[in-house]
Amino acid sequence: MRVYFDNAATTALDPEVLKEMYKVMENQFGNPSSIHAHGREVRTLIEKSRKTIANLLHTSPAEIFFTSGGTEADNTAIRCGIIDHKLTHAITTKLEHHAVLHTLQAMEKSGVIKLSFVDVDDKGSVDYGHLEKLLQSNERSFVSLMHANNELGTLTDLERVGDLCEAHNAMFHSDTVQTVGHYKHDLSKLKLQFMVCAAHKLHGPKGVGFLHINHKVKINPMIYGGSQERNMRGGTENVYGIAGLAKALEIAYAEMDSHQAYIQDLKSYMKARLEQEVAGVKFNGETDPAKSLYTVLNASFPEMEMADMLLFNLDIAGISASGGSACSSGTDIGSHVLTAIGANPDRPSVRFSFSKNNTKDEVDYTVAKLRELCLVSA
Repeated sequence: MRVYFDNAATTALDPEVLKEMYKVMENQFGNPSSIHAHGREVRTLIEKSRKTIANLLHTSPAEIFFTSGGTEADNTAIRCGIIDHKLTHAITTKLEHHAVLHTLQAMEKSGVIKLSFVDVDDKGSVDYGHLEKLLQSNERSFVSLMHANNELGTLTDLERVGDLCEAHNAMFHSDTVQTVGHYKHDLSKLKLQFMVCAAHKLHGPKGVGFLHINHKVKINPMIYGGSQERNMRGGTENVYGIAGLAKALEIAYAEMDSHQAYIQDLKSYMKARLEQEVAGVKFNGETDPAKSLYTVLNASFPEMEMADMLLFNLDIAGISASGGSACSSGTDIGSHVLTAIGANPDRPSVRFSFSKNNTKDEVDYTVAKLRELCLVSA
């Protein structure tokens, strides 16, 4: 059996998305910046896709800017938001995706900002009281907190953070790559200036995403070279990708409730089976459905010989997952997230992430293989 439990890394392309993209590839090849009929046809397709996305998120199409994915969107929001608004202080956590963390650290190293880290508990939950203190002690800050941690699944309360940022005149950016298409976002109510999406996290194509910029915020482009995206991002648009992204999000919203129930049940089933079959198993991050991303389960296994071979052995068994361990020294290349929550570096961890394509039979096969590997290594 071959099992794919790494959907937080990327998801399989939905067949309906592929059909939509192929139709565009086959029939609509004009440059959307051209003024002739072939170009206008493709420009119309892009704007239709933008409108579809905006309607689903309850925002204006003018606030959606297409990018190459989440990393570019994060970099644009952070760099341009901070520099163009002359901010000198930023707040984040040590759990953020490297697209956020490395960008902010590079800006601190170059002297653009002072960087503060919000405290988190051993499950990766933000200390909102500490966040408020950091906001109070700085005149105006740039706050970047992800909606759901990509390794742990722990959720951050966007409404609560938005209220705190508004109260202290702070700019709020959230990396929502793991949650767009999995939860409903109402941008008419959320008090944030920037949020991001990567299509390949919701059964869309790789190489395309978007940045939402609140209409009250003005920034300069990060990429120059043309007037595309209303002068906000130079370069010919990824037309096929944009059409695929819009279709993927449309499908995600149409099926969201049923998929959430199905995948949450699958996650709960795997957690219970692991607890039954693998002695000493624990879980990193929140597992309460109200506080945790339903697509991610991070399991911590007992200390074992050749712990660093656990993922390799799963791969040999046909099981694709991701993970590792906390860094035990400054020279280790381990998980910065597990290190930040104080996870035991001697316990190997595996992130299992689920999609609508997974089954309980795959869970049973995986748990049986993990039980075997843990017994052999004990």
